[in-house]
Amino acid sequence: MQRVVYIKKVKRRKTFKRLLLLSVTALTAVVTVFLLLRLYAQVTGAPSLSVPKASVFLDKSGKQIGDRFTAERRYWVDLDDMSPFLIDAVIATEDKNFYSHNGFDYRRIAGALLKDVKAGRKVEGASTITMQYAKNLYLTFEKTWKRKFDEALYAYRMEIFYDKDVILEGYMNTVYFGHGMYGVEAASKFYFGKPAKDLTLEESAVIVAIAKGPSIYSPIENPEKSKERKMLVLSLMEAQGYITARQEERANLEQITLKTREWADSKRVAPYFLDEVWREAEKVLTAKGRSPAEGGWTIRTTLDPHHQQSAEEVIAKWMPNNDLQVGFMSIEPETGYITSLVGGVDYTESPFNRATQAKRQPGSAMKPVLYAAALEEGFNPLTFLSTEKTIFTYDEGRSTYEPSNVNGKFAGHPISLAQALAISDNIFAVKTLEEIGYKKFSKMAERLGVDATFPESPAVALGTSDVTLSDMTSAYNRIASGGTEIKPITILSIADSEGKTVYEHPKQSKKQVISAQDASVLTHLMTGMFDPVFNDYTSSTGLSMRQKQSRPYAAKSGTTISDQYLIGFTPSLTAGLWTGFDVGKQLTDAQDKAASKKIWIEFMETVHRGKPPEPFIPAQGVNGVIIDVETGGIAVNECEKQRLVYVKEKDMPQKLCTDKTLREQRSSGESEGDGKTFELFPFSFFE
Repeated sequence: MQRVVYIKKVKRRKTFKRLLLLSVTALTAVVTVFLLLRLYAQVTGAPSLSVPKASVFLDKSGKQIGDRFTAERRYWVDLDDMSPFLIDAVIATEDKNFYSHNGFDYRRIAGALLKDVKAGRKVEGASTITMQYAKNLYLTFEKTWKRKFDEALYAYRMEIFYDKDVILEGYMNTVYFGHGMYGVEAASKFYFGKPAKDLTLEESAVIVAIAKGPSIYSPIENPEKSKERKMLVLSLMEAQGYITARQEERANLEQITLKTREWADSKRVAPYFLDEVWREAEKVLTAKGRSPAEGGWTIRTTLDPHHQQSAEEVIAKWMPNNDLQVGFMSIEPETGYITSLVGGVDYTESPFNRATQAKRQPGSAMKPVLYAAALEEGFNPLTFLSTEKTIFTYDEGRSTYEPSNVNGKFAGHPISLAQALAISDNIFAVKTLEEIGYKKFSKMAERLGVDATFPESPAVALGTSDVTLSDMTSAYNRIASGGTEIKPITILSIADSEGKTVYEHPKQSKKQVISAQDASVLTHLMTGMFDPVFNDYTSSTGLSMRQKQSRPYAAKSGTTISDQYLIGFTPSLTAGLWTGFDVGKQLTDAQDKAASKKIWIEFMETVHRGKPPEPFIPAQGVNGVIIDVETGGIAVNECEKQRLVYVKEKDMPQKLCTDKTLREQRSSGESEGDGKTFELFPFSFFE
């Protein structure tokens, strides 16, 4: 009996030793695994939390007008910029023990494992917020044990190296909420038209409900299922003490108002302008040693929403329903800010920007550039030239050019520069080019920012060189700015995803490209196109706009067989417009020809409405004098065609319009014309 007892004791002792050994071995194995995991984590280091982020465009007042993203639309925001309701709803629904566990909720894992074993396959997850964040960053969404193991490894590493709030913030910014929206900020703006920090309790519950299954719980696709899931989220929040029963009841009764229509509308704001901004941003960031592909940029632009909307509306109103295309832009003379830009009738059909990329013939819109050079060479508004039908020879007499005017007629007497610009006389322009020379003309174009090739042919005086609308509008803007080198800009500043400003546009230089006096004289000359007092064998070119004109404008139009330009300004805004066909079609229809002037004048009147008319203040050394249009003499009662013109002090007229010698000189034109002749250029009539 004692032997039996002894044998049993020995067996128990051996069993105990075996169990102890197994326990020690198991414990050692567990410790070893954890040590190896720790070592693995230390060796591999902190996993990157970098994700694609949308770059955001703001208008000049700081309001968001668009975005640019690679694969995912995501606006990264801090936890402090999220509604507390939103954060509480996520924790209550997805991981109530988030702040107390180390990345794994073992009780949930055990329960999920039991169900998976019973089913013989992966049927239920037990992912914590950390594990879900790891999955969002690094893994696929397939339900396999390998993916789950990898998910656990990443979660372990993340918990070691990052604070809980960093993990939670990352998770909130990476969850997919359907319709291409990643993160709570994108979802909030898409569904409710507001930033995540302004979400109400019920709106927060709707957003969190979507995360369970974006295709199932979208309030757009399945409003009833969305409502059911929202109620579950609210009940979990109440059960865990985040809200009261009264709050839950009120939130369940509150009607949800979706703002997805507003989101869709906002995506159509100034697409041509935003493309131009991004092209410029890429250059700026690359020069700063930053990669544009980083994303997350906040780009503050020069866009004025009122100007942009006005431009789009008047273009839609007056453009014919055919293939006629348009390019339009407006610039502030003082700052160079591009306040609006339209590159075509429909961006979805053609993103080609006709304002900045298309090169077209500007026609007579080039004449102010020519006359800017002429003013430097001694011309003034009262310079008279005979403008009868003339054949010009050039290329050492081997070629001839015979320009005509838009109506095929010619003046039968000398006319002044002031009148020639108002009625857009072509003979006067070509004679002016002959007088000052090609080099001075091309140098003036270069100083005004026009990138073009000017062959030594008299036709270039009439705008036969191809240019972009943006260059021509910029040239006019320099005249409007008093002759200073104002460069057009689209970007005010760029900040990175951390909010650090990496670029801020410097103040514009005040370098003079033409004298303030010449800019002032030329500006007042360009007001003549709206004045019927200059009518002669043809009318002033802007009379069709005069009825709508409520303030002074300085402008010039230009028409070729296939293109129409109209560019002009007030002291505070320059606007340039081109209309025409993309390829191989001429302007023949009256409605097509009328569109440019209707669009330009209505835009200028709209954006200036409610503001007092701004006069063009003459520069120092420039004086106004009332003259007789026919003679250029100082006007008296006997001379009927009177007009106020501005000239430099040295060019002030000395004779009265009734002076006999002055009248004889103007009527005979004896001192005018030099008999030179110039190449029959293969272009038709130019206005």
